[in-house]
Amino acid sequence: MDLLTSLFVGKPQNILAAAVVFLAGYLALRFTALGISRHPRPLLIASVAWVLYAAWEWLVQTKTPEANIRVDLLGIWPVLGVISAWALFRVFR
Repeated sequence: MDLLTSLFVGKPQNILAAAVVFLAGYLALRFTALGISRHPRPLLIASVAWVLYAAWEWLVQTKTPEANIRVDLLGIWPVLGVISAWALFRVFR
């Protein structure tokens, strides 16, 4: 858990990097021959979820930079984890 907090909490640029990875996977599957047998749309959904999380993190850092107890992450991270795992499962299934 410490690894996740050090990578993502308060660092919207790292969150956007994760979104770009999902988007790159989506585009690679969508516009190559690999995408014919796979369904890349879940990767796009995961990418959008990560972008929304990056926007939320940026908003929190801009409006309340002194926030050190982040109860909102108790709801965001499980949802984001489930969406990401579901996307990877659907693509590699």
